[in-house]
Amino acid sequence: MAALTRVSAALTAITGTRAAGVALVFALSLAAEVLPAAAASAEPVDLELVFAVDVSRSMDADEQAVQRDGYAEALTHPAVLSAITSGELRRIAIAYLEWGGPWSGRLVLDWTLIASEEDARAAAAQLRAVPVRSASGTSISAGLTQAAQLFVDNGFEGTRRVIDVSGDGPNNTGGPVAPVRDALVAAGIQINGLPVMIKRATGPFSLPDLDFYYEDCVIGGPGAFVVPVLEKSGFVAAIRLKMVMEIAALPPPARLRNAGMTDCMIGEQMRRRWIDMQGWE
Repeated sequence: MAALTRVSAALTAITGTRAAGVALVFALSLAAEVLPAAAASAEPVDLELVFAVDVSRSMDADEQAVQRDGYAEALTHPAVLSAITSGELRRIAIAYLEWGGPWSGRLVLDWTLIASEEDARAAAAQLRAVPVRSASGTSISAGLTQAAQLFVDNGFEGTRRVIDVSGDGPNNTGGPVAPVRDALVAAGIQINGLPVMIKRATGPFSLPDLDFYYEDCVIGGPGAFVVPVLEKSGFVAAIRLKMVMEIAALPPPARLRNAGMTDCMIGEQMRRRWIDMQGWE
């Protein structure tokens, strides 16, 4: 714990907030919990998959509805069902988490076994039955931390553990995202990204190259990849493609540029500039 405290202090010095240091300590401690093998009583599956879905207020209500329905529809698509049943164990476990600011995480669908079309249809119906709710703030770091916590003592033992994270902006609150990403990858969790780039990047917290940001600062682990959503009509297809790729563990698409070119604190800097413009302390 002393080492974690030193990391926290260093991060605090960088970000100027104790909360950021505490968040990283929590993520690192959580990673230590996730690393041990699952209990013998856990049900074996090919994949433990958490959908960590952005519901920040920068997402319009209709975009959020299309997004939720896209995940529900993808679950029951023949290509996704084929990917599930092509695994060695022919079954996966999923959970669906919505996130916004640091304390806004909401578990919409708790861990659910998907081993048949009937299972998938039941899970999709549960997703559609819960009203969509927006939240203020964009804390990818908190969303990832909350998603990773779901792997602890969840009753399943997957050959792989994956977080499928979506979002329409960079991390701007709740502590930096890159150290949390690195801690979870070290714990054996793969993180894939679905950057939502439907709107023109004109807002104070918008980023034109959000897909590059996700590549450099959010995703991680062997085989990690990004599938951008460039228009509303492409939501469902992008979600379905991403789901098939991560369930079937397909090779990731080639990147269009060298990694590591993005400032992973750009969201925090944008938020700081916006606060200064408001004249707030």
